[in-house]
Amino acid sequence: MTTPIIISDEVREALERCAPVVALESALITHGFAYPANLEITHRMADVIRAAGALPAVIGVWEGHPTVGLSETQLERLAQETAVKISIRDLSLAQLRGLHGGTTVAATMLLAHRAGLQVFATGGIGGVHRGHPEDISADLPALATTPVIVVCAGAKAILDLPRTLEFLETWGVPVLGWQTDIFPAFYSRESGLAIDQRINHAAEVAAIYASQRALELQQGLLVTAPIPAEDEIPAQEIEPLIAQALAEVEALGVKGKHVTPHLLARLVALSETRSRRANESLLLNNAGVGAQIAVQLASQSGTMHL
Repeated sequence: MTTPIIISDEVREALERCAPVVALESALITHGFAYPANLEITHRMADVIRAAGALPAVIGVWEGHPTVGLSETQLERLAQETAVKISIRDLSLAQLRGLHGGTTVAATMLLAHRAGLQVFATGGIGGVHRGHPEDISADLPALATTPVIVVCAGAKAILDLPRTLEFLETWGVPVLGWQTDIFPAFYSRESGLAIDQRINHAAEVAAIYASQRALELQQGLLVTAPIPAEDEIPAQEIEPLIAQALAEVEALGVKGKHVTPHLLARLVALSETRSRRANESLLLNNAGVGAQIAVQLASQSGTMHL
């Protein structure tokens, strides 16, 4: 039995014209924000991408079928109903059960690549969990094996950032800083950790990606864009809240894929919604950066037709 990827007519036509397309994940809708904020931030990201000249394509699973370019009706349903969180390992089971689901960074990367999309904008990638180095997000091996450009604000600040960067180095994933020399820490502009290279323009990203493809490298390309300065939460302010949230998770015995959503929800409460505003800001910023890169890639192909 095969499970074909469903690609919306709008996305398929854009790909056929070599027009720029930016993938967006749907786990943000199903597990990132509560309704109606989940739908609102997705629409705002889509608006930013369209304003920059690219097409947004939200990726998810609908009735078991991996879908690239969810319709507005499908987004509304995912935003309001209980849906499962789907990583790569869950795709087959979701197909068997005919489930609706929000795809994680890892699953979104895989489906974007299979559909022919080159750029994916998200919030923060998963990584190695603090205090549990054996707990490694599927996002990291996906980055090591899926040739897609992922634009993010670094890894989520609740994680072990040095070990996360070490994993990416070991597996050959280039980590680029968008107009920065320091790895961003999601809510904070700087983590104090160096990245591989600073890049200042979308053309540089496109050139590096083209070189990767010419060398037939399997790795993705991680572009890390700091949260806008006006919306950041400095590390010295957010770290005590992260420590408190982590201690609560340990005490409650929360495990596996439930850890990150629980921690992020607690940070919203502990920061009096300041972390949610920061999250929204970095998501919109990443959408804009991703669109710039997608437009540059399309223009360099020499065959773009808008």
